[in-house]
Amino acid sequence: MIRTLPRQRGYTTAFRIYIILFYLFLFAPLVITCILAFNDSNFPSLPWKGFTLDWFLADGPQRIGLLHDSSNMRSIWVSVQTALWVSILSVVVGTMAAFLFEQEQFPGKQGLYFLALTPLVIPGVILGISLLLTANSLGIFFEDTLGLDIPFLRPSFWLVVFGQFSFIATFVLLVVSARLKKFDHSLEEAALNLGATRFEVIRFITLPFLRPALIGSGAVAFLMSFENFNTTLFLVGSETTLPVNLYLQVRDGSTPIINAVSFLLIVSTSTLAVINLIMTKHETSA
Repeated sequence: MIRTLPRQRGYTTAFRIYIILFYLFLFAPLVITCILAFNDSNFPSLPWKGFTLDWFLADGPQRIGLLHDSSNMRSIWVSVQTALWVSILSVVVGTMAAFLFEQEQFPGKQGLYFLALTPLVIPGVILGISLLLTANSLGIFFEDTLGLDIPFLRPSFWLVVFGQFSFIATFVLLVVSARLKKFDHSLEEAALNLGATRFEVIRFITLPFLRPALIGSGAVAFLMSFENFNTTLFLVGSETTLPVNLYLQVRDGSTPIINAVSFLLIVSTSTLAVINLIMTKHETSA
């Protein structure tokens, strides 16, 4: 519809109702979860029985809060470690791949580029099962033929990192490539003509230009890794990540501590997203 044309009152009313229902559908479950995190009830559901901080701070014997729940705190720490490694590896490798595909010419470039994007379209369950079967097969091969027991090829922390990195790096590749397409390569040529080395050009000209994309993709890679469940479920060992740990708790019977964990995750991820948005806008306008 052309914005300058007058709109019928019925259309305007229907449009506003649609917007309200849309955002209610998106945010109502999150708001209810945050409210129930402070509900003085032994069940993670309504009715409301009063305000309490027990599900965050209680230290027994009847209730154990999140800060004193060793299982959840350990899984949060494992998720943070995993997300840090995945985001670092993804930014480094994804940026290098973006340089390769955007600045170099070689045979089969287009085909290899589409091949690099395939992890994004493969379902996480299929990706997790494939990585698990491949790792197990390699582990059995090395053990039977060479007598080597390689812990990395069993479900473990590093196998989770590798599994998540295999598709999150592709997202970084897309973000950095999109930023590189806007880069004025005459700046690199001018720096090279003035005597700068290729490394100096990348360090002082290209990477500063890419900083908003690197920060943004790194933050999103961290969040994608932290909340990943489908792929991680098949690769995790004794050190469970938070999503897998929450799944095990819900399967065995949930408690309000899950609402407390959800509240902290919603607040922390929203804060990180806002900070990332502000920093990206600042870097772009600078």
